[in-house]
Amino acid sequence: MLSIRVFLQKILILLHVTMCVAVGKMLLILFPKAMKRYILKQGEKSRMNENPKFSYENWGPTFFSFNYLLFVLKVKWKRLEDEAYEGHPAPNTPVVTFNGEVRPLFDFMQDGWAFRNNVVIKNHRSLEDRRTAAQFLQKKNPLCPVVLDTMENLSSSKYAALPERLYLLQGGKVIYKGGVGPWNYHPQEIRAILEKMM
Repeated sequence: MLSIRVFLQKILILLHVTMCVAVGKMLLILFPKAMKRYILKQGEKSRMNENPKFSYENWGPTFFSFNYLLFVLKVKWKRLEDEAYEGHPAPNTPVVTFNGEVRPLFDFMQDGWAFRNNVVIKNHRSLEDRRTAAQFLQKKNPLCPVVLDTMENLSSSKYAALPERLYLLQGGKVIYKGGVGPWNYHPQEIRAILEKMM
């Protein structure tokens, strides 16, 4: 019964996203200047248009493309697997250390951090690809352990983390669940909560 419900939800999401992308593409063709203003306004919410190395020309024209459609579908379908809710037990998913050891996520719940810059990384096809990508973060000397999701993406699925999302876990519970990026990704919210806890 659950699989039928999920299947129907995926069909509804497919129809909704396809219609939105088709309308967006049409508006982008008919009213390019107005749509550019609209897209830039959306970019202000996440402050992504404040990065001088990430101009509108890098990301704006990709909106409402076929690849955009596929990515939005992937994100929304993955959110159906979300199991992390504020005030509820946090999923203790397996993660992989740099030396290849598989351990529960809770083993690393000691520190928090916020990213300052985005790094574009291609989809990982192996754990080694994932380890190589994580080395970018290691070079920044974060004040916390860096671990990798398994290739089954259990942490990403159960925390609905695609494309980006911040959580604060304490005592095995979710005490903060941030919005999904890029539009609703606000590191300053979690920073304010962490500062109050100090």
